[in-house]
Amino acid sequence: MKKITLMAFATLAAFGAAHADFQGAPAATKEGGFVAGKDTIVTVSQAKEMRDDVDVILQGKILRQTGDDKYLFEDQTGTITVEIEKKGWRGQNITPEDTVKLYGEVDRGILKTEIDVDYVEKM
Repeated sequence: MKKITLMAFATLAAFGAAHADFQGAPAATKEGGFVAGKDTIVTVSQAKEMRDDVDVILQGKILRQTGDDKYLFEDQTGTITVEIEKKGWRGQNITPEDTVKLYGEVDRGILKTEIDVDYVEKM
């Protein structure tokens, strides 16, 4: 009986040690930190040619609202429809005169390509 108890204890200890290695990301990464490199900004014309779900950063101006959470965005190469939900504005007020960076992903459909915006950064 002592051998079974000892074996069970050893198994639990080994499992606990192995489990400790898979506790997720350290707390420091959840708080933010240094990220090497700089943003690679793509143009509207480049974004229109990209495949679905590619992360993009666009820089330009939001011209007007075209529907619920839909806006017309413009840069030097053209215009594209972007979708920005309330949380994506981050409490900022943006006018057509403001230059912004849009962080999001390409939403490629059968008939058109749009950008689903995660958040807006006023320049």
